[in-house]
Formats: sequence, structure tokens, C-alpha cells
Amino acid sequence: MSDGNVIKVLIVDDHEVVRDGLEVFLGVQDDIALVGKVGRGEDALDLCAQARPDVVVMDLVMPGAMDGVSAIRAIRQKYPHTQIVVLTSFGDRARVNAALGAGAKGFLLKDATGNEVADAVRKAHADGVALSPDVTRLLVESLTEAGRPQSYDLTWREQEVLALLVKGFSNPAIASKLDIKTSTVKTHIGHIFSKLGVSSRVEAATVAVEHNLLD
Repeated sequence: MSDGNVIKVLIVDDHEVVRDGLEVFLGVQDDIALVGKVGRGEDALDLCAQARPDVVVMDLVMPGAMDGVSAIRAIRQKYPHTQIVVLTSFGDRARVNAALGAGAKGFLLKDATGNEVADAVRKAHADGVALSPDVTRLLVESLTEAGRPQSYDLTWREQEVLALLVKGFSNPAIASKLDIKTSTVKTHIGHIFSKLGVSSRVEAATVAVEHNLLD
């Protein structure tokens, strides 16, 4: 974990101009510290062992034996406290599903603004999710095709927990915000997942936004 409130970030992209641009923008954020930038998945895994970043901003298409999805899976397995935000040019359904399935907590396209990337880093660090609008649309289409229920019957407390989950709050932060125990938050999230027919925070956030469950 980072010292204090500073989030340690590693940039992984095979394009130097992208790495340099992210370095400039993230470098002026008071709560973010860049600990490295590399161009291959293998190098990212090696640097994670040394720098122990809190969040990795990861491209998907890179040279070498380890592509982005493989790197995400390897990092999440070896360093489960390190979160991954994908930043890529390709937002097709197969890549989105593969990246999120491997453990990414965010998926942005490279037309995202610097502020959106920084916000995604913060959300991922807080165990939240950050998705570009196009990615959200793809996930909603997948959920609809899978026959997710359209009536959810959430209690008022479950709605409160869901709203904070979507905003990127971690379980302890939700507990503090609502003045309840962390174990109670976990119970509520379990009920929310069951009622929404989902199995992850990403899917829960997607369903909540699409079906206006936060109103």
C-alpha cells in the first residue's frame, strides 16, 4: 500500500508518447505518485515486484510474450492488492470481457481525458470501478442478452450501499459513511449481487447505472 494518502501508479504502454503524456499529467496530481513506466507486460510484472504499485494503468496490445490480459492476470495473482485500470484503443466486447475477467477494475479508451484517467486510478485504488461510456454500453448489452432480471426489489439500505459502491467507496469506507459494520456491508453487497444477478462490483455498477437504481 502507499504511504499516507498517495497512490503509487505504474504505467504500462508500448507507445512512448502515451507513457510520457500520462507521466506529465499524473505527476501533477497531489495524491498520485508515478513509480515507473514500461512498454511490455513482462517488464510490468518485474517492476511490480520492486515498486509494489497500488494501481497499474495498462494497455492491452503490446509486444512480447505477455499481452495486457495475461499481464493483468499474472499481476492480480501475485500481487492481489495491486489494482488494474485498462487504457487502450480497442473497446470491443471480447477485449472488455477478457480484461475484466482477468481482474481489471477499470476500462477506459484512449480518448479519455487526463482527469478521467486520474479518477479511474482513484476509484480502482478504493476498490471501485471506472468504465468508459462505450464499455458500460457493451456490458449492459451482454447482461441483457444473458437475461438479467429487470425488477430488483432492493431495500433502502441496499440502495445506499449500491450508490456508494458505484462511486468507488471500499467496504470499510461504506461502513464508515453509513455508520455500520464492515461485515454488515459485506452482507448487503452479497444480497445486492444476488438480487441483481451479478457476481462482481463491475457488473453491479453497470446494472445500477443502466436501470437508474441510484435515483
